Amino acid sequence: MFVTSPTDSTARVAVLDDLAWRGLIADSTDLDVLRQDASDGPITLYCGFDPTAPSLHMGNLLQILTVRRFQLAGHRPLALVGGATGLIGDPKESGERSLNEIEVVHEWVARIRGQLERFFDFGDVPNAAVMVNNYDWTVGLSTLEFLRDIGKHFSVNRMLDREAVAARLAANGISYTEFSYQLLQSYDYLQLHQQYGCSLQTGGSDQWGNITAGVDLIRRVTTHRVHALTTPLVTKADGTKFGKTESGTVWLDPTLTSPYAFFQFWLGVEDAITSKLLRMFSFRSHEEIEALEVEIAERPHERSAQRALAEELTDLVHGHDERLKVQAAAAALFGKGEVSDLDEATLNAALAEAPSVEITAEQWAEGISVADALARTGLVAGKGAGRRTITEGGASVNNLRVTDENAMLSDSDLLDGGWILLRRGRRHIGGLRVTSS
Repeated sequence: MFVTSPTDSTARVAVLDDLAWRGLIADSTDLDVLRQDASDGPITLYCGFDPTAPSLHMGNLLQILTVRRFQLAGHRPLALVGGATGLIGDPKESGERSLNEIEVVHEWVARIRGQLERFFDFGDVPNAAVMVNNYDWTVGLSTLEFLRDIGKHFSVNRMLDREAVAARLAANGISYTEFSYQLLQSYDYLQLHQQYGCSLQTGGSDQWGNITAGVDLIRRVTTHRVHALTTPLVTKADGTKFGKTESGTVWLDPTLTSPYAFFQFWLGVEDAITSKLLRMFSFRSHEEIEALEVEIAERPHERSAQRALAEELTDLVHGHDERLKVQAAAAALFGKGEVSDLDEATLNAALAEAPSVEITAEQWAEGISVADALARTGLVAGKGAGRRTITEGGASVNNLRVTDENAMLSDSDLLDGGWILLRRGRRHIGGLRVTSS
């Protein structure tokens, strides 16, 4: 990863203007003061990631890439994995979190550290990133010490004003455990400031109250001035949360969201928000993004902007080679490659949200016609419609056109994992899978 020299004061400051152009600043402490501090020398900044799941997800990706922009501009990032805060959980408006066992959280810490390592330069550079875990400075902290030295600086009245806390109090209440989360996150900022000279914390706009509480704690304990900056929450055109599909959350772990599904997610982004996402997620220059925005407006059917975004982010998250495999698989699925080359994982991912059906080995042995298979997957209304589709030349099995309306499927049609790829017309695909039981 190319990193700008920390001695380049122009680049160190320019990153803030770049964030503003990209719409990545929701709230911040005094930007002019932050800009001056960035001009004076590299800033050490951090963003925290709690292991409340075995993988990071799309919401985390925006924070990761924002911190990456700072490192590319010459600043030093601290990648914090919350081994301690992950045991507690930031309050959600929807209700109390389930507490995970400490062994589970520690396992997730290791997995998330591995995911973060691909985005930052931890090598032999002046502004090398540092991986930190807040479990290290909280595990030996006594309750009395924490209450006397940290708790006394917090106003309960201000903590109650936080939106998530207020919503919980108005509904079913909140435990003291989750209510105390703000103190723990603030303590993280204080520790990182004292140990590493950290002077900027970034995060999503829903973290503004927690982050500024840390700013205030550092001022009270050390009298030092530090900074806060948050990014907007990303939403779809209808206002719903970005980063979810019908099948659930889009994860960065390839075992939870396959590279194929990840690529297709970005390829399917609606035109109305593609420009915003390009600015927020892409590392392309302003000129390149503006050129893609013109294509969105003039030739939306080509989806060139979505494809550019899908290619860039799949490269970043899963690697260039994996992205090439994904594109080869997509070509094969739609008749421009050899479908028999696709492995089971790719077929599983590709057909996850397509019409599909599973049948047992016993049902398979009884015999299934192509017309019946088309009907079972929902690609046609019934067997009669399936036969008409075949006679009209609109049906294929594994990308090979079927012309006999009475054609039967056979073992030679089975792809890896027991799949058979069915198609009606050029664009409608479905899958039939033969299982062992």
